[in-house]
Amino acid sequence: MIAAVRVVAVLLHSAVRVFDYGVIHEVFGVDRADDGVPEFTVWRCAPGRVSVAGGVSLHPTHRLSALSRADLVLVPGAEPAPTTATPAERDALGRAHAAGVPIASLCSGAFLLADAGLLDGRRATTHWRLAGDLAARRPAVHVVHGPLWIEDGPLWTSAGTAAGIDLCLHLVRQAHGAAVAATIARRMVTPPHRDGGQSQYVERAVDPLPDALTEVLAWARTQLDRPLTVAALARRAHHSPRTFARRFVAATGTTPLRWLHHQRVQLAQELLEGTDLPVEEVARRAGFGATAVLRRHFSRDLGTTPTAYRSRFATG
Repeated sequence: MIAAVRVVAVLLHSAVRVFDYGVIHEVFGVDRADDGVPEFTVWRCAPGRVSVAGGVSLHPTHRLSALSRADLVLVPGAEPAPTTATPAERDALGRAHAAGVPIASLCSGAFLLADAGLLDGRRATTHWRLAGDLAARRPAVHVVHGPLWIEDGPLWTSAGTAAGIDLCLHLVRQAHGAAVAATIARRMVTPPHRDGGQSQYVERAVDPLPDALTEVLAWARTQLDRPLTVAALARRAHHSPRTFARRFVAATGTTPLRWLHHQRVQLAQELLEGTDLPVEEVARRAGFGATAVLRRHFSRDLGTTPTAYRSRFATG
């Protein structure tokens, strides 16, 4: 969990990917107050005007020193990638980190965090084609190949392109709750949540499971209060457990049990935010059974307790 985010500072380096900046603007820069989404202020931080790929120019609103005064710092990827942080950028990132500001990078933006020394001794990821370059450039960074995004302390790194959407929505969810993140995702016509541990890409399409998978997942979401096993899901899809598990991972990039776990956590978040059900009943309906089990998973996944989560994000 992170503190409520109102001011988002974007570090505009000289090779900003237009897509990454567009993702940041779409999540944080669009006024959705009519839908109950908190208003964000986006600061564009650079020493001067930045010309980026595609003939686009971005005009800064603030100097780099403003990074340390924001609630969240976002570092877009570079095109072409990777890029190297300037001394001023390294200094500004270091000061923001020292001030306790959460910092997240999209795609190859991780190279700038690494140049600033922020990722030394930490787990990090980037686009799968650049992971080897990042590991070679900064051996002190524990580069993890494959995940959509990784959180290590107050720092987040993400993979390429669409993974930046996943990370930005995750940060909204951390700061303002599942309902706000889902509202933004619905307006963007994108899934509200993909687990960061999910694979960056799927090797190939697998038939005929995807059609069956859609029905199985829809059914499973209505059965979260019951014990669900891979065998039960496989029977629903008319596959053996082994075949189902293999094809599930191939088609989705995650395992059935990991998917179920995140569905249950998400349901518990929604119930805590939107109902006054006792925590014990939330635990039962979300499939965790006992309050202690729900509390353990909230502590591990969200860094808080169900009661504290409700107190912060309840909409009623």
